[in-house]
Amino acid sequence: MRPPFFNIIIHKDDTFPDLHGVCAGFESRQWRKDQLVDYLFEYLPEFALTYSEFENLTGENVVAKMRQVVMSIYQSEKFKNRGEFGELLLHAIIRETYNTIPAISKIYYKDGPNETVKGFDAVHVVVTDDTLELWLGEVKFYNNISNAISDVIEELNQHVNVRYVRNEFVAITNKIDAKWPHADRLKTLLHPHTSLDDVFSNTCIPVLLTYDSSVLTRYDNKCDEYIQEISEELQRFHKNFCDKLGKFPLTIHLFLFPLNTKAELINSLESKLKIWQNL
Repeated sequence: MRPPFFNIIIHKDDTFPDLHGVCAGFESRQWRKDQLVDYLFEYLPEFALTYSEFENLTGENVVAKMRQVVMSIYQSEKFKNRGEFGELLLHAIIRETYNTIPAISKIYYKDGPNETVKGFDAVHVVVTDDTLELWLGEVKFYNNISNAISDVIEELNQHVNVRYVRNEFVAITNKIDAKWPHADRLKTLLHPHTSLDDVFSNTCIPVLLTYDSSVLTRYDNKCDEYIQEISEELQRFHKNFCDKLGKFPLTIHLFLFPLNTKAELINSLESKLKIWQNL
């Protein structure tokens, strides 16, 4: 059985929004930066390809297809300032923790070669026999938690605007792969004839905020002292988020992800991307 990669340091489900304090962990007295990068790239094919393309991957076409994927991400040096890596991190976290299913490809449907994808940062579903729950993700892949909280709350308030939501639903519907097994159910949920009350009752927003953590810089293993300090830090930032958010009409799952530094993680992600580019 494959064990989970992420360390859930703290999970508080008795608050709104709930809190998942997530950490990459340590190995050989170092923060698991390189292991995190390797793990994220395991998800790159399903993150970047359409359902049909992913299902049709074979030993013969996988290298060419993944080279194409990487080229679509790595169009310019400006990519380091964009959110693709944050979206990939959110994708991996909610796939692992909630067994979500990606509904559309965000990279494949970029609006232009040097533009970030507009709209929600993840579009996933959780499927049961009776319901299809829509997960519309938001990410702030930042090094400063205060900026991340302020910016994401501004976007969250925008994203429950009726006109905005309806426009996004049209865009999402147009990107759903017809061969995806849940295509009809999701299209029905997002149809203009379906009341937004019904949609929102079956929708949640996973919010991922990253930040450079001073606690991480002081430790090189998951000792009791580290768990205590990072838990206190995570709960403090969770309270800040809740206080600024106030009342909100949708369920939110808040994921806080402390980094040793965002800069070093970006460097490792960039190095891995260059390797894949030259396959």
